Amino acid sequence: MLQILITMAAGVLGFVLARGFVRHRLRFVDAVQSPMAPIVAGIAAALVALPAAILPFVTLTTAIVFGVGTGAGTMSGVRAIRQATGDHRRLTP
Repeated sequence: MLQILITMAAGVLGFVLARGFVRHRLRFVDAVQSPMAPIVAGIAAALVALPAAILPFVTLTTAIVFGVGTGAGTMSGVRAIRQATGDHRRLTP
């Protein structure tokens, strides 16, 4: 049961951190608008989390779920950036 909770927390944490990072730090970077950006971010996050699989309650599945969450968060952040750009085209007095 604890392994399932850790895996779910890793997925949610990856999603939330990636979405916030993309929305706040990468909003002016054109490369994040690429369709490959979520895939690259997800694979990179899974590879970074892979060494943690030697810990007792962290498994290979946890690293993969973290990567999927990071990729989904990146995609969600890019979508939020695209929707917000239409609102900021005019300067208001």
